Order: sequence, then C-alpha cells, then structure tokens
Amino acid sequence: MSRFRQQDNLLGHSNNFLEVLEQISQIAPLNKPVLIIGERGTGKELVAARMHFLSKRWEQNYLTLNCAALNESLLESELFGYEAGAFTGAAKRREGRFETAHNGTLFLDELANTSGMVQEKLLRVIEYGEFERVGGSRSVKVDVRLVAATNEDLPALADSGEFRADLLDRLAFDVITLPPLRERREDIMMLAEHFAINMARELDMELFSGFTEKAKRTLLDYYWPGNIRELKNVVERAVYRSNNPNLPVHNIVLDPFESIYRPQKRIKTQDRIMQSEVVSAAATASVEPLPQVPVTSELKTSSSFDFPVDLKELSQDFEIDLIKQALADSQFNQKKTAEKLGLTYHQLRGYLKKYNLLEQTNEDMV
Repeated sequence: MSRFRQQDNLLGHSNNFLEVLEQISQIAPLNKPVLIIGERGTGKELVAARMHFLSKRWEQNYLTLNCAALNESLLESELFGYEAGAFTGAAKRREGRFETAHNGTLFLDELANTSGMVQEKLLRVIEYGEFERVGGSRSVKVDVRLVAATNEDLPALADSGEFRADLLDRLAFDVITLPPLRERREDIMMLAEHFAINMARELDMELFSGFTEKAKRTLLDYYWPGNIRELKNVVERAVYRSNNPNLPVHNIVLDPFESIYRPQKRIKTQDRIMQSEVVSAAATASVEPLPQVPVTSELKTSSSFDFPVDLKELSQDFEIDLIKQALADSQFNQKKTAEKLGLTYHQLRGYLKKYNLLEQTNEDMV
C-alpha cells in the first residue's frame, strides 16, 4: 500500500495549476472513475494520490500499477489475480490488485499500453464491479475507485481502433489535464528551491544559499520536455556539484550526457552508402547560399589551408558563424533556428551556452 509522503505534496501558485487543484478537490469525494492526462513528469501519480487522500476512502488501500511495465499476461494476472493451476508455477490462488484495493483506490498509469483483452476486463469491473481471476470461472465482487493516467491522446487512439471507445467513455466521467511545466513559469523557481533545499538536507549541508541570477535565468528559459521530474534531477545535480554550500548555485547542467566524448549513434552500412550518395549529389548541385551576416571570425572556405592549423578552434569558429547566420535568418527565434540547423531546441540551447552566445542574444530571442 502506498503512502502519500509530505515531500510529495503538489506545489505551485500559477493560475492553471490552482485550477487543477480545485478540480481535484471537486472530484475527489465522488466514487467515480477519473482519467488524468499529462506529459511525462507532470505529476500524474501525485494527483491520483491527492485525489485518494481527499476522498472518503483515504483510510483504505491506495495501490498503483504501471501498465507499461508488464506484458499482457503478467498484467492480467497482476490486476485480477489467478487461481491455483491457472498456469505453470501457479501453485496457489493469488489475489490481484483489484481485490487488494477493495474499498480503496487503484491507480493505473500508462493506461494506453493495455491490450484489448485487459481493456475488456477493465470495462466489466467499472460497469459491474466484478471480474474473474485468471483460470477461474467464479465472479469476484469488488468496490474499487479506479483512477487512470496516460500521456497519450486516447480519443485519437479510440478513433483509430487502438483503444476501446466504450472503456474511454466509462473512464472519462471527468478528465484532469495537467499543464506542462513550461506553461507554469511562475512555479519553476518555487519548485526548484523546494528540490534544492531537500537535496541540501540529504547532503547534510548547513544551508542552501540559493541560485545566482544566471542560474535562475537558465531554469526559467528552458523548455523542460521532462517537466517536473526533469527539473528535480537538474536542480539536485546542480546542488550536489556546487561543492560550496555558502555560495549560491551558479552552474546548471541541463543535459548530463553532453560531452565531446559522447558515443555517436551507430550508422548501418546501407545508411552510410545513402548518406555518401546524398553528400556527393549535394556537392555537385548548385545550392542557393545562406543569407550572410557579419561575423567576427575569418573562416577559410577554400579546401586549401596553411598548415599547421588548430582543428578544434577552426571547427568552433565554423559552428559559431553558422549558428549566428541561422539566428539572423530566423530573426533570433530559437525554435526556428534549431529547425534550420537540424537540432532540437534543447541541443541549440546547449550550443548557445557552450559558445557564450546565450547571454549575447537572449534579449533578442525571448
């Protein structure tokens, strides 16, 4: 049985987050199924737990299960239990999550990953409050409040036949859609300081001295594709790497994998051949030149160089010039710049930070 820990309390004061809390408070007392929708890392399990402990079932069991962690047969057994002899190794009867959660709440995460067979049995539990154990023929009655979550577009999956439309109808008595962290900008520093203080305590630091303005700007300007979970990792990493608890945290490492020694993705032989053909074709074709902007370095474009040369410095100059040209051509819009360079938004931000271009151009790109 899961317990709702104090440090897991939902934090925030942005309007869209407060609206979610209000919706939770309204739906919590009802014995109705609820669907929670949100990107990864937005706190779907915390919302489900809060809903349980605000309900009349708060003294009963609260169980969770990630549906993506088990294959179809194991998931069915885990949810509904099995009878002795149902399969090899089933020496005795075993109760499933539904029976264990009787009179309480069962939270199913990653619901979109369930098979049609499991969805059919879930529908029966919701409609009639009963099911049969694997290998059994006797109906088992239960009273369980079902809360499910996903980061998928379930209506679209139902339209394409990948998810049962009747189950979706039964689950969607009400739907709580969680805003991503990038839409809760007012909450970022509150959450960051909360995670930092907890990490400082874990490291037995006497105090947490806060963040520098540069660190705050980095946290506030980042897109946060991994949402609150990613923010927690970034902040905790920054605190433990800071070394001196008497100084505010300055260095924020958004991507711990970023390194000049990072292994590159393997390319299949056929892909190498195709890439070679593309490069050869591009070399012989007439290509419209990129819009030119003034640059500080004088990078040679000729295939002839006066050796010796500093390869690393030459490569950096080329990357800086190319990024500056792409920025100007995109009117300093970072997302458009990333697209022009074939990078993700996060990768572009890494390059801007690497070459100290972020502070120089940040005002123009916000």
